[in-house]
Amino acid sequence: MSSDKYRESNEALLTRIKQGDGTARDELIENNIGLVRSVAKRFFGRGHEPDDLFQIGCIGLIKAADRFDLNVGTAFSTYAVPMIIGEIKRFIRDDGIIKVSRAYKNIAYKAASVKERMEAKNKREPTLGEIARELRITPQELSTALEASRRPDSLYSAFDDGKSDGRILAEKISSDEDYEQKIENRLMLRQALSGMDEREKFIIYMRYFKRRTQSDIAEMLGISQVQVSRLEKKVLLKMRRELTG
Repeated sequence: MSSDKYRESNEALLTRIKQGDGTARDELIENNIGLVRSVAKRFFGRGHEPDDLFQIGCIGLIKAADRFDLNVGTAFSTYAVPMIIGEIKRFIRDDGIIKVSRAYKNIAYKAASVKERMEAKNKREPTLGEIARELRITPQELSTALEASRRPDSLYSAFDDGKSDGRILAEKISSDEDYEQKIENRLMLRQALSGMDEREKFIIYMRYFKRRTQSDIAEMLGISQVQVSRLEKKVLLKMRRELTG
C-alpha cells in the first residue's frame, strides 16, 4: 500500500471510529501493528522480553487510536509513534527491582488503558468491578495484579507529614526495640493463616494489611458485604483458636 493510500485508509477508519464503529478501531490497530514492531525493536537487548515490549507498545497504539483528533492535521502514524515510544519507556522505567510476572504486568497495563478510556467516555472514574468486566477477569484477579505491579516507595523519597518539609521516608521509621517480639508475632500469624483457604487469606490481607472496607472486598470477590462480614468473623475466630491453643 502506498503512503497516500495508507494515510487515506487510516483517516477513513478514524472517521468511522468517531462515528461509533467498534470494528474500525480493531482494523486501525491491525493496519498499524507494524509501527509497534518497528518501535519495539529499538529497545531490544536491554534486559526486557521482546514480547513484553511489543505488548506494551500495542497499548500505546490503542491509546493513540482512542485519542487521535482528525482536526489536528497530522498523520496518524506521526501521532502514534511517540505514544508507543512513551508507553515502552514508561514500562522500562517502572519495571523495578521487584520482578512481577508477565501476566500481572499485562493485566495492570491493560487496566490502566481501560480506566483512562472509560473515564473519558463516562466522565467519572470507573469502579474496580467495571474495569474487571471490561478485561473479562474477576475483580480479585485485577486487584492482585494492581497490588503486585505497584512500585514500592523508596526509603529516601520525600514525604509530607504535615509537620515538617524535606523529610525522607526512612526518618519516619521508628527504632525497633521489640524486633524479636515482632518476628515471633509474624511467625504466629503465618501459622494461624496457614490453615485458611485462599479466599479467607485474601479477606484478612485486604482488611487488615491494605485497610480496605468490607464493601470493597465484596465487590472484588463478587459477593455481598454481609457475606464478607460473616467470613471475616469466622476467620478471626479460627485464628483466635489457633493462636490461643
